[in-house]
Amino acid sequence: MAKLDAVQMQLLKEVADLHDVPEGAYNFRANGKSVDRNTTANIDIQTKTDVSGIDIRIKDGTKKESVHIPVVLSESGLKETVYNDFYIGEDCDVLIVAGCGIDNCGTQDSEHDGIHRFFIGKNSKVRYVEKHYGSGDGKGKRILDPKTEVYMEEGSTMEMEMVQIKGVDSTNRTTIAELKENAKLVVHERLMTHGEQQALSAYKVSLDGDGSSADVVSRSVARDKSFQKLDLCVLGNAACSGHTECDSIIMDSGRILAVPALEANSVEAALVHEAAIGKIAGEQLTKLMTLGLTEAEAEEQIINGFLK
Repeated sequence: MAKLDAVQMQLLKEVADLHDVPEGAYNFRANGKSVDRNTTANIDIQTKTDVSGIDIRIKDGTKKESVHIPVVLSESGLKETVYNDFYIGEDCDVLIVAGCGIDNCGTQDSEHDGIHRFFIGKNSKVRYVEKHYGSGDGKGKRILDPKTEVYMEEGSTMEMEMVQIKGVDSTNRTTIAELKENAKLVVHERLMTHGEQQALSAYKVSLDGDGSSADVVSRSVARDKSFQKLDLCVLGNAACSGHTECDSIIMDSGRILAVPALEANSVEAALVHEAAIGKIAGEQLTKLMTLGLTEAEAEEQIINGFLK
């Protein structure tokens, strides 16, 4: 942590809620280089030899341990693609915290593309938190194009919290998942765009095993002249259950396109989709304004509550 400057430390706080060195395994990356790393008896982190990135290997039976792998960029014009693979053994229960923060005060675009693959063993439970954040007053863009692949063995569970609520000019987020018997995937996405930002978010979940299930929920707010496209697809290939939900607030001259897709390839597949796009209700604003808030303050209260 001593190798990070004040700007980088602030980015680290935003994307990983870290004020100091965390317990457990971690790998901190800043401006294209690994700056600090720690492994444990149960969690090993190794640098890839063929491409930029790391392999994280978690032993069978590892419980109540964590891995933090945040990335910060504070140099304008820096562009990188990083490949990180997670191999989670059987009967584990672990927390993985990723995310990227970009501070761009220059004129050149800065971009980080994280390609993450998860191989989750039988009966293991993984909680994954990924936060994206942008700052800086430069004209250069802050670009994040992550791709996440999840491969789940029998009886495994994964909970994903995907958050982007400030400062990212352009993002193209792609997530695919394949679930075997009795595997369960839960996704909570929170997204806010403003200015002329653009955010594309696509999920493709294949429920391949009997008893598998997925619950993918996206909540978003589009302000100013920003644009969002939410593409949620669930394929039911067995006796499974799937649910997707797009719930969005549109403001100013923002635009939102929701594209739900359900594909049932088994008569035993039960799939449901819900979608709602609308403005903030007038009665909500009025109620808060009677308590002494300005209209702008009331809007912020409603949005913060909506994105929690």
